[in-house]
Amino acid sequence: MPLSAHITELAEKHKLLERRIEEEVARPGSDDIEIRKLKQAKLKLKEEINRLSETPLAARH
Repeated sequence: MPLSAHITELAEKHKLLERRIEEEVARPGSDDIEIRKLKQAKLKLKEEINRLSETPLAARH
């Protein structure tokens, strides 16, 4: 899989996590632990996207 496709896939997962977080926060009796887990997963994806985006072009092949 090309790096750009992998980054795009990670970005989609990041968006899905954002929606899940919004849904969980809006739900009455939302689970703070679940929200924290979702936010941590979202942050890990964001860090991975940033790391891959900063990879020099020569190392992407």
